[in-house]
Amino acid sequence: MSGIMNGFSLAQINVLRFKKSKDDPANADFMAALDPVNALADKAPGFIWRLMGDGNDAVDIDPIPDDPRFAVNMSVWEDVQSLGDYVYKNPEHLAVMRRRREWAEHMDVYQALWWVPIGHIPSVDEGLAKIEYLKEHGPTMVSFTFRQPYDAPDGMPAMPVLDECA
Repeated sequence: MSGIMNGFSLAQINVLRFKKSKDDPANADFMAALDPVNALADKAPGFIWRLMGDGNDAVDIDPIPDDPRFAVNMSVWEDVQSLGDYVYKNPEHLAVMRRRREWAEHMDVYQALWWVPIGHIPSVDEGLAKIEYLKEHGPTMVSFTFRQPYDAPDGMPAMPVLDECA
């Protein structure tokens, strides 16, 4: 239902902890994919905003000061379907996701979705709190997943996306 205006947008955070330092040559393919994949997100239907550091991505942001291998990505979208289409139907994004295990340590919960009032730009701390909430409570209206989405607080359907990559 992308394009239908309501009182809420969908925020998302995904995190990873690199197996090696961010600038290690082992991560070169991941780093090289950031600009093209982010450019596709910027043009995707339903895209509103994404977190950026000093460059065109958020990799240089250190959300956990004592963990320099930890990286964060956040964005805001019109709805679950718009984000899901970008994440799971975009070949370039899928190619990076499929190689996640090469670069990232295993994390039980590395992504969270939640509704925000239109115009709200979530902070990194807010996003990290949503991941922690999801770890502790499982999917709820507060923080959820693609597999178990929740409708927006104004009743706008979440439009579940079931084709999730591991």
